[in-house]
Amino acid sequence: MTEAATTGEDEYSGLFGAFRYSFRATDSNVFRLYVLVSFVLGFILGLTFVLALIFWFVETLGHSALDTTSNAFLGVVAMFVLGPLFAPVLFVARRHRRGEATVSTYDTLLALGGFLFVVSLYAGLIITVPPEYQTANAGVIGEFLYSLPQLFGLVPPLAAALVIFAIHRFAR
Repeated sequence: MTEAATTGEDEYSGLFGAFRYSFRATDSNVFRLYVLVSFVLGFILGLTFVLALIFWFVETLGHSALDTTSNAFLGVVAMFVLGPLFAPVLFVARRHRRGEATVSTYDTLLALGGFLFVVSLYAGLIITVPPEYQTANAGVIGEFLYSLPQLFGLVPPLAAALVIFAIHRFAR
């Protein structure tokens, strides 16, 4: 157990407390880096979703019920993006708080799974770029991603989220 977990700082409340706690409780520098990256990226994405929701509300004022109920879809998308982004932090905080025995590399593996999720979000975005906005010299990987059907843009983030869950489940 680390110093943070033994000095009486074994309780946290909410998401922000889990970030602070898991940063202090882990011995993995890779995981500490992931905590910082996921916090900053989560803040930026969360702010983007809130601003998009406000813009969407303004744009749909006076429209049909179908347009206004589609605002809820943005919240669902935000949960599917931010949930797996924050999951490694929450999993590690919970394991350290409970004092559960884990593999010595549990924190590092979850951090690597989290970084994989961040890269998969980017790959998913590249796949969904409309043809008129695609770059001409995208390289071999870019051309491959552009050639995939746009609906396939959901597959990389979903697969990476499943990897995070599998690491949590089986790295005991």
